Amino acid sequence: MKRLVGAMLALLVVALFITGCSKEPKPQDRFSDYIALWNQQKFDKMYDYLSNDAKQKITKEEFTSRYQKIYQDLQIKDLKIDFKKPKEDKQADKEKAQYSFTAKMSSIAGPIQFTHTAKLQKEERNEKTNWYVDWNTEFIFPKLKDGDTIGLSTVAPKRGEILDRNGNGLAVNGQVYEVGVMAGEVTEPVMAQLAPLLKMTPEQINKAMSASWVKPGLFVPLKKVSMDDTERIAQLVALEPVKTRKVDARIYPFGQAAAQLIGYVGPITADELEKRKDKGYTNRDVIGKRGLEQVLDEQLKGTSGVKIVIKKKTGGTGTGSGSGSEEVLAEKPVVDGKNVKLTIDGGTQKAIFDEMGGEAGSAAAMNPVNGETLALVSSPSFDPNQAALGFSADEWKALQEDAKKPLTTRFKQAYAPGSVMKALTASIALESGSIKPEEAVPILGKKWQKDASWGGYFVTRVHEGSPINLEKAFVFSDNIYFAQAALKTGKDAFASGLKKFGFEEELTYPYPLETSRIGALESDISLGDTGYGQGQIQMSIVHLMASYTPFMNGGNMIKPILLDEEQRSQVWREAVVSSEHAGMVAADLRKVVADAGGTGHAADMADYPLSGKTGTAEIKQKQGETGTENGWFIAYNTNSPSLLVAMLVEGVQGRGGSQVPVKMVKNILMKIK
Repeated sequence: MKRLVGAMLALLVVALFITGCSKEPKPQDRFSDYIALWNQQKFDKMYDYLSNDAKQKITKEEFTSRYQKIYQDLQIKDLKIDFKKPKEDKQADKEKAQYSFTAKMSSIAGPIQFTHTAKLQKEERNEKTNWYVDWNTEFIFPKLKDGDTIGLSTVAPKRGEILDRNGNGLAVNGQVYEVGVMAGEVTEPVMAQLAPLLKMTPEQINKAMSASWVKPGLFVPLKKVSMDDTERIAQLVALEPVKTRKVDARIYPFGQAAAQLIGYVGPITADELEKRKDKGYTNRDVIGKRGLEQVLDEQLKGTSGVKIVIKKKTGGTGTGSGSGSEEVLAEKPVVDGKNVKLTIDGGTQKAIFDEMGGEAGSAAAMNPVNGETLALVSSPSFDPNQAALGFSADEWKALQEDAKKPLTTRFKQAYAPGSVMKALTASIALESGSIKPEEAVPILGKKWQKDASWGGYFVTRVHEGSPINLEKAFVFSDNIYFAQAALKTGKDAFASGLKKFGFEEELTYPYPLETSRIGALESDISLGDTGYGQGQIQMSIVHLMASYTPFMNGGNMIKPILLDEEQRSQVWREAVVSSEHAGMVAADLRKVVADAGGTGHAADMADYPLSGKTGTAEIKQKQGETGTENGWFIAYNTNSPSLLVAMLVEGVQGRGGSQVPVKMVKNILMKIK
């Protein structure tokens, strides 16, 4: 009995083995595996599924590289190849099978979708039978035959323009001359004159003329030159082989006056393209390099029109007839960039820049009631038109080595505010109750220290007098009074008051600005110094303007804006100081200019009453040293506060300190009031 059971089990095992070995692969399973590899873009493994006939037409290396190159060039994403297995498939018993599949993907020119029929055939390899895909080029895209190529064409969008509040162009689309030569016609005597006129070296010119595409008699572009540079153009065209043609270019009508604010454009670099590879940029794009051209680049740039076509080897069913016809695979229309209108007033911007006369510094103007930024100036500057056309190596080196640093955007930086800080210190001290405006504080001499623990450190002042109340402290800009006010307020309350004024908070502003910082208040010395704008405290000129708006708005701090589309009169900080105390400070700011002894009296005008504050921030390593000085002045029309101007001038030591910007601001207001 045991032998019979054993024999039956043995027969069963053999039968199962024979059944398993005789089970041939099904074509639908085989094709399903191929589709899975395709969705994963494992092209090298897909090749192993190709039929012998297909492999005769294309090598594994060609197959893999072609898929990879096409998908990369066309920026293929979200690939989805869909194949549904049939519930009943009788093709497994035949030598050939075919299945329909759908391909969906996104590309640089938009979505691509097609349905195609795949054919499989049974083949024996290495004594095993299996199904293989009878692949051809139409698997990549429909109607892509052997010998056909895929073409990609783009239409550049029109870049959006940047306009001032009145619609005047700050960055516009215009034309320049493209200067070039006819290949093969440049002699040595001509080269000797041409190179310096183009601000190029002979080697650079020869390199351009020896490019692979250059043939005798062809126009070789060398340099773009502004149409305003008429004298140089005349000298260039006088040279026999030189030709010019008009080409589109970015133009900056306000030139240096708005260069730091607006910036300029230039060809995209490989690194810039890598950072923007998922945002529709190509290696042919021109992008913003500095300023708002860079900050708002995506909005200004627009979207290129892109068309993907199959270029037919011979005539057929394409859009053309005969050799060279095309099949459109995907197309995305061009979308021009959006114009950007600023609150900037071009006339005010230029007036301020011109008045600064190349002084190193920054200035800004604002409507303190509604928050509109009317000017943002950094001086000295550079020519954005030449920057867009391309600086020569010598021009670029000169800009970088200039001691006044014309490439630095000063209005975005944070500086020690000096005595313009005193209006904030007074507000915080009044709010905390640590000072009383009418109280006369006895202060003797021109230097003071809290006690002997300060060692050899003293707070000093320019004007000697005692006793001093808040009004006199403002008029004479008394450092000792405001140092004592900060100390009476206390470290925590003073820091808290500064934060109410927006310190340590990133200002949401279209142009990125450095955040205003309080710095360390670890000792009474640092707290006292901060009270009159020294210490480690720093603020940007835009934040300075915003911090003065409570004195014209009943204690509310107005948010500065730069884009015309932004809402006006936004309250950034409500009741940063009480209406009563704001009025007190405002009255004292008027005295700074109106009083004959006031530090800002040089800006007094009978027909245009000003309120304001001067400041001199000394930059030095330690007390006793002679450091450099930055002069400040901020002022507004007392009776009609629709214009607030702030200015910083660097290196005013030995030249009158804050009186340098005081006189400049007065001149500006006389021109634009």
